[in-house]
Amino acid sequence: MTRREIREHLFLMLFRKEFHDNHDLMEQVKIYLSDLKEPTKEEGLYLNNRFQAILEKLTSIDDLLSEAASGWTLGRMGKVELTILRLAVFEMKFDEEMPVKVAINEAVELAKVFGGDDTPGFINGVLAKLA
Repeated sequence: MTRREIREHLFLMLFRKEFHDNHDLMEQVKIYLSDLKEPTKEEGLYLNNRFQAILEKLTSIDDLLSEAASGWTLGRMGKVELTILRLAVFEMKFDEEMPVKVAINEAVELAKVFGGDDTPGFINGVLAKLA
C-alpha cells in the first residue's frame, strides 16, 4: 500500500468521527478495516495505530486549527474539509518523518478528490498559516 493510499484510508476512517460517538466509531473502524481486501496484517495494524494516534492528538489538532482558520469555527467547516485538515495537521505537527510541504501537498490532493471546487484552496490557505 502506498503512502497516498494509507492517507486516503485514514481520511475515510477519520471522516466517520463526525457521525459516531467513540464506542460506535471504534466498531465502524473495525468494520472498515475488515472490509479492506488489499492490506496485509501489518498494514491494517499500521492504519489502526495511526488512526488511534490521530484521535489522541485531536484536541491539540483542533486547537491549532481554530487558531489558523480565522473567521471559521470548526463547527462551520464542512466535514470533508475538517477531516482533511485534521489529518494534515497531525502529519505536520506530530509526524517527524513527514515534511510539512509534503503534508500540505497531500492534503490538497485529498481535497481535489473528496472536496468541492473551493476545497483545495481553502485547505492550502489554512495549512499555509500553520506552516
